[in-house]
Amino acid sequence: MSKADLDKQPDQVAAMFDEVSTHYDRTNNILSVGNAALWRVATTKAVDPRAGERILDVAAGTGTSSASLARNGARVVAADFSAGMIEVGRERQAANPFIEFVQADATKLPFRDAEFDAVTISFGLRNIVDPKKALAEFYRVTKPGGRVVICEFSRPPVSLIRSGYSAYLRYGMPVLARIASSNPAAYEYLMDSIEAWPSQPVLAGWLREAGYENVAYRNLTAGIVALHRGRKPALHESTVPPVPPKGE
Repeated sequence: MSKADLDKQPDQVAAMFDEVSTHYDRTNNILSVGNAALWRVATTKAVDPRAGERILDVAAGTGTSSASLARNGARVVAADFSAGMIEVGRERQAANPFIEFVQADATKLPFRDAEFDAVTISFGLRNIVDPKKALAEFYRVTKPGGRVVICEFSRPPVSLIRSGYSAYLRYGMPVLARIASSNPAAYEYLMDSIEAWPSQPVLAGWLREAGYENVAYRNLTAGIVALHRGRKPALHESTVPPVPPKGE
């Protein structure tokens, strides 16, 4: 059984997720005490996918989030670093013509500039070795006026809830992981990565540094999870180069 460390070397992280890919969605539902589906609904509403739009779902795993995004006719590229996750996702979503699976490194996305109407990632940013570089890539592939939505574990602002959640991570989740997961060691990494992840205002600051505007977040489940949003500035007429007169 493999477990990545908090250096988050890509090969280690990919190998870890390869091992848990088959039962990943089931285990997530158990460890989240049923909240995973609610968080997915909230993320989809925040992305607001529309028919004909092109959406990039990073760290898409087996494509559960991508299927939710594609429900209204948006075309979704489900990108993940784990070959195992991609394999399971392609099998499970084989009948969905609106989802395309691509194995990709979030810090070196194999897409053109300004290719997507929206970019989203759920519970994957903290697994990337250089999250700021990933955010810069998200910005690069987002169309002007397009949007980014990030759903990620966070820090409950109320100390009592924060203490209770920390106790669950340390004592409750390992027990459930041993019951539900084929690789419980991977969920030790999950606990470590959640506790090491920065607070909501810090991630909001990273989005602004990447160039996004109208950045905001709201807490879900008392701040155990936070939903972050931002928009890439639209092109203004003053930024469009003038068309030279004929003959020049």
